[in-house]
Amino acid sequence: MAFKLGITGGIGSGKSGVSELLRVMGIPVYDCDKEASRLMHQSPEIRRQLTLLAGEGVYDENGMLNRKMLASFMFGNESRVRAVNAIVHPSVRADFRRWAEEKAHLPFVGLESAILYEAGMKEDVDAVVLVYTPAEERLQRAMARDNVPEEQIRRRMNSQMLDENKLALADYVIRNAENDAVTPQVLELLQSLR
Repeated sequence: MAFKLGITGGIGSGKSGVSELLRVMGIPVYDCDKEASRLMHQSPEIRRQLTLLAGEGVYDENGMLNRKMLASFMFGNESRVRAVNAIVHPSVRADFRRWAEEKAHLPFVGLESAILYEAGMKEDVDAVVLVYTPAEERLQRAMARDNVPEEQIRRRMNSQMLDENKLALADYVIRNAENDAVTPQVLELLQSLR
């Protein structure tokens, strides 16, 4: 049975870089954001439930998810955010479990999720590694990467659990500030798990 390593960290922390490094090392990583997007487009059940919740316009005439409409529907409304998450998160968890089962013969698989704890996926992995970067550095990285205003990134950061709170929950921490070398930390982590 593959050891399932959860990879989390706030926006701009570098968790995708750590996931890519694991892939280069031959460890497949399930990207929750990417797979949630796929499922929201492909799953008839998610489509049915989102349409009931948000209205017919949530999918366009070509059957594509209208992300702007869904974002507008959820914006600033915590109960709507929870309702959408209650539709999407269980499907992502089930899809991850199926995916991990297919890879059970491997020594390791990864699960990348910014909201691993918030989505209740902690119980789906054997250990959690937090990719930790100080908040101000994450803010600058995300602004540069996404080319969006500071206020928008701060809103996204505020919607996620603080990385400082995740530090106490994580089994392992990879520090990814400006002068930190990530690759040796990942190699050391994998060696400790063998």
